Amino acid sequence: MTTFAIVNLVLFTALISLLYQLAGKEIGLSKRVLLGLVAGSLFGFYLQAVYGLASPVAAQTLEWTNVIANSYVNLLRMLIMPLILVTMIAAVLRVGEIRSLGKIGGSVIGILIVTTMIAALVGIFMASIFGLNAGELARGAEELARAEVLEARQSGAASQSIPQLLQSFIPRNIFADLTDARATSIIAVVVFGLLFGIASLLVSEENSAHSQRISSFIDTAQAIIMKLVKVVMSLTPYGVLALMTRVIATSDGSAIVTLISFVIASYIAIAIMFAVHALLIGLIGANVKTYFQKVWPVLTFAFVTRSSAATIPLTIRAQIEELNVPAPIANIAASFGATIGQNGCAGIYPAMLAVMVAPTMGVDIDLGFILSLILIIAISSFGIAGVGGGATNSALAVLPVMGFPVTVVALLISIEPLIDMARTALNVNGAITTGMITTRFLGDQVEAPTPDLVNRNLQEN
Repeated sequence: MTTFAIVNLVLFTALISLLYQLAGKEIGLSKRVLLGLVAGSLFGFYLQAVYGLASPVAAQTLEWTNVIANSYVNLLRMLIMPLILVTMIAAVLRVGEIRSLGKIGGSVIGILIVTTMIAALVGIFMASIFGLNAGELARGAEELARAEVLEARQSGAASQSIPQLLQSFIPRNIFADLTDARATSIIAVVVFGLLFGIASLLVSEENSAHSQRISSFIDTAQAIIMKLVKVVMSLTPYGVLALMTRVIATSDGSAIVTLISFVIASYIAIAIMFAVHALLIGLIGANVKTYFQKVWPVLTFAFVTRSSAATIPLTIRAQIEELNVPAPIANIAASFGATIGQNGCAGIYPAMLAVMVAPTMGVDIDLGFILSLILIIAISSFGIAGVGGGATNSALAVLPVMGFPVTVVALLISIEPLIDMARTALNVNGAITTGMITTRFLGDQVEAPTPDLVNRNLQEN
């Protein structure tokens, strides 16, 4: 390791030490996450400005800072499956009637799909306003090579019909799905948790002794899992510091400048959808400012990791502990929101690409085109993996159905990380918003807290 790399690591360690000292001074987690975000951005800019994008010194520095970044992400991913399984079983046990559980699931899916359709409409509007056209993009050798790879990926994605996709939601081997072996493993674990919880309810009704033991075991397991989530959550400022360092230090600025119009249009579309979420939160009587203050650490983590799935533990915790959303609703909203109806990745992105490609194919962007595109996006939003690259998979599912080539996806890969960060934060916020709305209308059908408690908590300053 070079001397300069050692100096960089000393500076990075000093930043970690500063964040640790702020924790001892009882500075709030949200503020420390913000400081970690700013410090990581500045340190990343320093590495790129002083040493360059492909510098050995920067690479050696990031190799060590990534130990913290990757370890933090791995800790959260470690929690995903056990958290979903235990909290889903607990959710079923707490819902008085199976019919109520069906209403919660139906409400969550319905809200996610509706907001994704709105997001698609916003994407269509922004692409049209900016006059984005895929024919204006340069097609170099590198992009064409990427297009060939994407064409191969598209063939596999297009071969899965909607009935096959629905079938993949049913677990065949729960132990394999607990290892996140498939793109739909999260939904499969949710389904298993639902079935296990229903079986537990039936056993409890038949035998009161079993009922007490089952309830005690699940409550204890859930308490342990939630405590573990809280412990990992306390590490967020350090994880965000390291993650943001990597994001900024490895971003290709020239690629961003080349496609700046698409970047601007995408961020405006994302901002509009955040405003839509805020409007929905306000319509249920909650304080919008307080809401965003409470979910800020979760959105920050989603932003820097580009993974809705990895954010699930934080999403569930924020809903239950910060927003007083009942555990059944919080768990279903977070789990489904990571794989169904992602507003950013499955809504805005494929809609913008379709509008960009349409003129090159001689297709008019009329009412019929818009309605068919929105419908296809709504259907295709099921089962999109909540990890980095999910938007690409969504585009690969939508464009072929519209009769469009997928080459444009390859042309935009160079700037994907930058836009994908904001899209992922929007996906997560959509899931939390869905949990809030569902609580407002169905919260009285599950265990406390009720919608009144949610509103009162959000209205506190």
